[in-house]
Amino acid sequence: MTKKRYRFATFNLLNFAAPPYSFYQLHERYDDTQWQTKSQFITGLVQHIDADVIVFQEVFSPSTLQSLCEDLGLEHFITVDIPSPDVVYPTVLFRPVVALASKLPIKSFTPLEPCSELLEYLNNQHQFKFNRTPIKCSFDIPQFGLLTCYAVHFKSQRVHSMAHMLDEHSQDDPLLELLHETVGTLQSQISRSLEASIIYYDALKTQREKQAATLVMGDFNDQLDSPALSFMTQTFPLTLNASVFESVGLFDSYEFANNAQLVKPASHYYQGEGNVLDYILCSKEFNPNRAKPCVKELKYLSFDAHLDPKKQREDICYSDHAAIAIEITL
Repeated sequence: MTKKRYRFATFNLLNFAAPPYSFYQLHERYDDTQWQTKSQFITGLVQHIDADVIVFQEVFSPSTLQSLCEDLGLEHFITVDIPSPDVVYPTVLFRPVVALASKLPIKSFTPLEPCSELLEYLNNQHQFKFNRTPIKCSFDIPQFGLLTCYAVHFKSQRVHSMAHMLDEHSQDDPLLELLHETVGTLQSQISRSLEASIIYYDALKTQREKQAATLVMGDFNDQLDSPALSFMTQTFPLTLNASVFESVGLFDSYEFANNAQLVKPASHYYQGEGNVLDYILCSKEFNPNRAKPCVKELKYLSFDAHLDPKKQREDICYSDHAAIAIEITL
């Protein structure tokens, strides 16, 4: 009997670096007890999510994650990049990657390459590089059709130090702090927005050329209504020819969920304040309210039992993000 329900999920693992590897700094690593706790937590949660396709962020040890996923029936596993080792201490890793695991056969996959013409248009053709290379892959789902998935992890809100520009080595310098809060924050927003622009452009172009449904899943490191990202779900003006644009576009899947609440659950807490940083954007094919819907029902699921709003510091044995998923019924 053909399966009628499918789940798609995203989960930021928080520094998934198997011993003896460290993340970012030599002392930032798991001891055996911490790693056992971390592995059991992720195994249990991924099993509980029971996704057909799940994307991961902050992966420093892809082969370890692949083995974990295969044991849970997610036999198809892909990455398109590798973490970078420190030149002096090779067990210290930088630039974690995104990964995708699936129970469904993957039709094709590739690292997303930005369109050179788009970069030229944005006057950024020489400098651009994704902070984490996105995965673009496709599936052919029975009774649903072609699906293009993007696994993403946008630029964080962390500001790169400008101390070298002032020839200032003290991070406590008042001018440096002011610059970080203004120019540094803006640079971070621009970088995140540029990454989102490239994903958005490719998704809409692929929708038109392939007539494929679309999912963009991952850690956006910002709220969707922020100036840096709000264009991704921009409604086209009514003055435009509706027949031309009805086949393309992205929407927050939460808007289509029959179980959506008035307030969307936070997927991350910082100093007690909750924010939604993780998203699953979808194309019109996931809207159960269309005249001739492909999907009869869509549910939005948040797996956040491990999050404690009162905690002021992250616990590396778990994750500082909720996992989120959508379940569709065909």
